[in-house]
Amino acid sequence: MDVNMQSSVPALKELHALSSAQERKLVDYLDEQFLQLMRGYKKRSEPTTHLPTLRDYVDASRQILSLVLQIPPIDPSTSLRTAFLLRLTNDSLSSIVGYPPDSVSLPEALDWLDDLDQAWLIVLKAQVWSPASGAGVDLYVDAADASRGIKTSPISQTERIRLRSLLVGSSASLEEWLEDRKEQEEQDVENMLERLGLQAEFDDLFSRTLDYLGGLNGMVVDPV
Repeated sequence: MDVNMQSSVPALKELHALSSAQERKLVDYLDEQFLQLMRGYKKRSEPTTHLPTLRDYVDASRQILSLVLQIPPIDPSTSLRTAFLLRLTNDSLSSIVGYPPDSVSLPEALDWLDDLDQAWLIVLKAQVWSPASGAGVDLYVDAADASRGIKTSPISQTERIRLRSLLVGSSASLEEWLEDRKEQEEQDVENMLERLGLQAEFDDLFSRTLDYLGGLNGMVVDPV
């Protein structure tokens, strides 16, 4: 995953939910980052914007993702990580199509969406993000932790429905986005993707997350 982490996740046994003060500070900071992201996107065609290209937008989004993934999957912080990732996914899918599709932006868009796909798998599995391995690490809650009320819960049914709807609808939106390029170059979308070597990536869009959602059982992680 192409996410640059600015601080390390603590060792698994040291993980704990955010305190109320930490949560308020993080929420305020992330809300401001989302606001700046949206402002930059809305002004993308103006000379004063800090996000004139899709690459700029993706780079800014990855900074947000790096923070979201570091939220510990320990209740009640678990739901905070899910909520912010839903927000980032929704904003990204809505904003990508606002930039011109070309041979540079298409690979960047699909690479970013693949990052989100991997991030969702980490969140759905209630894993801890490991910057060392660049992947999710399973969280183990032992009996002593459980006795202190430490647990992690799966995303709710409402969140699952919203996430599935977002991801399924994204393919149609991206196809419409690509139609703009097709009209400009009078080239079939499928042939264009094959020429750029992106057909497989497009076909597999959010495949990990959708496959996992299909088998999600909604169980709370039991202590080991």
